[in-house]
Amino acid sequence: MTNVLAAITTSVDGYIAGPDDGPGKGLGEGGERLHYWVFGGPWSYDNERKGEPTGDDAAWLEEAIARIGAVVGGRWTYEAARHWGDKNPWGVPFFIVTHRPEEEPEGGAFTFVSGVEEAVARAREAAGDKDVHIMGGADVIRQALEGGLVDELTIVVAPVILGAGKRLFEGFSQSLDLEHLGVRQSPYATFIDYRVMS
Repeated sequence: MTNVLAAITTSVDGYIAGPDDGPGKGLGEGGERLHYWVFGGPWSYDNERKGEPTGDDAAWLEEAIARIGAVVGGRWTYEAARHWGDKNPWGVPFFIVTHRPEEEPEGGAFTFVSGVEEAVARAREAAGDKDVHIMGGADVIRQALEGGLVDELTIVVAPVILGAGKRLFEGFSQSLDLEHLGVRQSPYATFIDYRVMS
C-alpha cells in the first residue's frame, strides 16, 4: 500500500529557513546549518557543496529514498533551489504545487499541478507500490496535513536556534494526534518519525 510521507528539517525553535530565503539562498540567512546532516558537515552558500551524509544521517536518508516512488514539492522550494538545474534530483516522478501550472517547464523533469490534493493523487498513481514523499516547503506540508493526506511525518531537528525566518507550523489551523514511530540521532540532526493519526 502506498503511504504518503512528509519530512522536513527544522531548527530547535521551529524554523525551516532563516530570514531572506530565496534563489541562491534557499535556506535563508544562516539556514545552511539546518542541512549540515545532508552534506556531512558545515557548508555555506559561498562554497560548492561537496560532502555527503554519513552514519545515521546517511542511513535515514537511504532508507527514506528506498521507499519513495514519487515526490511532491512546492513552487517556492522549486524556485529557491533554482529548479535543481532543470534536473530532477530524485529520479522519480516529481510534482510541483503551483498557482501557475500552465508554466510547466519543458523536458518533463517536473510536472506542475494546481493544488496539494491533486499533486498527492497524481503522485500516488505514479508511485506504484512505493511511497509518496512530500518534501516541502512548509506551506505544502501544512496543507497536506490539514487535508488529511499524510500518513507519516518526520521532523528532522537540527541543533541550531535560528531566531527568525519561516516557521513550519505558522498559521496551522488544527490539532493532530501523532504516534511516535522512532527516533535517530547524529551530531547534526535528530530524526523523529511519527504516524499521523486519523
